[in-house]
Amino acid sequence: MNSTQLTPHRGVVILVLGILSLLLCFVFGIAAWVMGNADLKQMDAGLMDPEGRGLTQAGKLCGIIGLALNLILICLSLFLVFFAAGASAVSHM
Repeated sequence: MNSTQLTPHRGVVILVLGILSLLLCFVFGIAAWVMGNADLKQMDAGLMDPEGRGLTQAGKLCGIIGLALNLILICLSLFLVFFAAGASAVSHM
């Protein structure tokens, strides 16, 4: 029996944050990415329960994808707003 206590994993929390980043807001993606990295490092060091490794990896990946998609949508929205403003200014000349 192992005499040291392992820290419980936060795989479910990280996965929920990753999924929320896909559906709602990029802030959840940042949290999932940061927490996922920290937990995976602790698991690799043997300080955290490795049972939640799959959930943690999935949540981190969802967070990264959600963050990327949200940033792409923000850039696209800004481009469309500036394009529409430019087209409106040209049509009034």
